[in-house]
Amino acid sequence: MKNYTLYILNAVTILILLGCGVTEETTSTIEELPIAEENSDYSYLALGDSYTIGESVCNTCRFPIQLENALEQLTNKSVHTDIIATTGWRTDNLIKAIEDQNPDKTYDFVTLLIGVNNQFQRTPFSVYESEFPQLLTTAITLAQGKKERVIIVSIPDYAFTPYGQTTSNPQQISDELDKYNAHAKEVAEKRGVKFLNITDITRRGIAEPNLVASDGLHPSEDAYAEFVDRLLPIVNTIIKD
Repeated sequence: MKNYTLYILNAVTILILLGCGVTEETTSTIEELPIAEENSDYSYLALGDSYTIGESVCNTCRFPIQLENALEQLTNKSVHTDIIATTGWRTDNLIKAIEDQNPDKTYDFVTLLIGVNNQFQRTPFSVYESEFPQLLTTAITLAQGKKERVIIVSIPDYAFTPYGQTTSNPQQISDELDKYNAHAKEVAEKRGVKFLNITDITRRGIAEPNLVASDGLHPSEDAYAEFVDRLLPIVNTIIKD
């Protein structure tokens, strides 16, 4: 039997950070991979929060870097990846970070995964309704102004983690995240943008503990690998068009 006490202690430490929000000091610059963009065949921008930066997994285990590596192996081409993401970010934090960092508008494809901290920090849902479409517009702009080069990734469900199971109402977490994901999907469909559901993968986290990171809260390397299995054919189609 796993030691869930360790899981809970790790999760509580992370959730203290999430609950306190993000200050200016925690806003990071664009994280760049070794290959310079001008020397690469393709450029990728990943926008998000802890699920994009890969909280509690290694730097090469997070899904944007697994995606980069898988795409390079598939195409025999080089990929430059930039990541704008920090644990604890809500939609407003991501909007400000993009404005501050002012990335180039030349990316071959962009992923957007955001919203769990709006839900967790009890931000009114109306804020997400207002700010998510704004972020999508920005993502399209950064993807050379081409909506077909953007992929919205659904929010994982942390109710199906050791931490989530210790909360008073795991079902409420799932229901609320369903609402966030439904809105994101609706916005995507109206704008003609691809929406990729990966939430079902994370909902296997209790039955399949290997899908949860060592902190008992975030997705593991194995879970991110399954995200990439779904992302890769979409991205491969994007770069071929």
